[in-house]
This record gives sequence, structure tokens and C-alpha cells, in this order.
Amino acid sequence: MKKLLPILLALMGTGAGVGAGLFLMPPPDAPDEAADPCGDMTAKTAMAEEKPDTTPREYVKLNNQFVVPIVLSGRVTSLVVLSLSLEVSTGVQERVFSVEPKLRDGFLQVLFDHANSGGFEGSFTNVTTMETLRRSLHEVAGRVLGDIVSDVLITDIARQDV
Repeated sequence: MKKLLPILLALMGTGAGVGAGLFLMPPPDAPDEAADPCGDMTAKTAMAEEKPDTTPREYVKLNNQFVVPIVLSGRVTSLVVLSLSLEVSTGVQERVFSVEPKLRDGFLQVLFDHANSGGFEGSFTNVTTMETLRRSLHEVAGRVLGDIVSDVLITDIARQDV
């Protein structure tokens, strides 16, 4: 009887495992998530392919850097230096340079407002802060140049404490 008990327990355990597997098996019409853990990629790929940007673009680097003073308690404590470029439709580089003084004025106003609100303090290069700054710069570029500007690129940025 001592040798029969382990065999009976093994058979009962195997039977319970097979029964649980059959009971918990997904229905045949359910998608097999193990085979495709990301879901139906054809629908996601089709959505991504619906809006290809085929508009030819060029990049216009603004001639001079932007220098923004950081003022605390009435004195300059730091300087932030930025270089900006614009992503624009092809063939409008001369138009950008013809309105560069107006662009620089608008960009400087945005940069000064950003500095005065503490945007260049602490971890000033984090994603959220930089995205807010880019969005504000893009709004100014859109007001000055219209829809020929698709993006404003911050190509260099540095803060120097004085």
C-alpha cells in the first residue's frame, strides 16, 4: 500500500492539471495574445501610414544666438544662450531672413517671459519645459511667417552662472 499511494497522488495531480488546463483554455475564436502581445499591428500601422508628411522641408538657422539674462533680486545671476533654427517649406529661406528682425523680437519676448516665469531655473532642459518653450516659439513663428513654419528647433542651449 505504501508504494501505491505515491502513484495514486501523481495520477490525481496529473488529472487535476489536465482538467484545469481544459477548463481554463480560451475559446477557439478568441485572439491568441501570446502569439501577438502587441495586438493587431496592421491597424496601428495603417493609422501611422495614413498621414505621411511628403512636404519638402528645409532648415533655416537664424544668424545670431539669443542671450537671455536670468534676473533674481534685481541682479543678473545667469545667462542662457540659445541657437534656433526653423523647419520651413522649401524655397522660403529668403522670406525668413527678410522678417528675421520681427522673428527675433517675438522670440526674445517669449524667451524673456520664459525666464521671468522660472523656466530656466533648476532642471530647465527637461522634456516638459522644453516642449512648452518650443510651442511658444512656434506660435510666434506662425504669427510672423504663417503656415510655412512647421517647427522651431532649439539647436544649442547653455546656461552660464555669473
